[in-house]
Amino acid sequence: MEKTIITSGKSIDLAIESALTQLGLDRDSVSVQVLNQAKSGFLGIGANPALVRVSYEVADTQRDKVERYLRGLLDYMGVEAQIEISERANGGLTANLSGNGMGAVIGRRGETLDAIQHLVNYSVNRGNDKRMHISVDAENYRSKREESLVHLAEKMAAKAVKYKRSMALEPMNSYERHVIHTALQDYEGVSTSSTGTEPNRRVVV
Repeated sequence: MEKTIITSGKSIDLAIESALTQLGLDRDSVSVQVLNQAKSGFLGIGANPALVRVSYEVADTQRDKVERYLRGLLDYMGVEAQIEISERANGGLTANLSGNGMGAVIGRRGETLDAIQHLVNYSVNRGNDKRMHISVDAENYRSKREESLVHLAEKMAAKAVKYKRSMALEPMNSYERHVIHTALQDYEGVSTSSTGTEPNRRVVV
């Protein structure tokens, strides 16, 4: 990824030297564009320093790759969004999207959001020996969905106990099924299992 800085000096050489000192690079590692020649002026009046733009390459971080890929994908979808990337407590990164048009990003039951997350993980981890998990969220949809799933799980468990019969939930993806299983793992008198094949696999309480 290319970055630039602009520096000034009494001469072009001094302006370039200032940039190289700040960057800790040598002259062969950068490209230089002269923006202004130095002017001495008359008796010091109207003097202007030399101004240069120095460009240099830096290795992309995983965070840079995630943001660049998401930005390109959102532009392709015609969606403007703010992208906030943070480190996850258990490793990996979380990219939270916000702005108008998040409904299109989330999709039905989060299906579009899941697809975006899958694409980001595939793109960023491709060719890497060590895989990093990247979670993509929009307007905190996942935490809100998780809360509603826990509530649903407890409601269905209470019904199963009351009516003494199995209760099948709607088809869910693997993450959502995991939330249901976890929510009910300590629920007395109830067990859970998954049945069916993707994309119609569901939890039975």
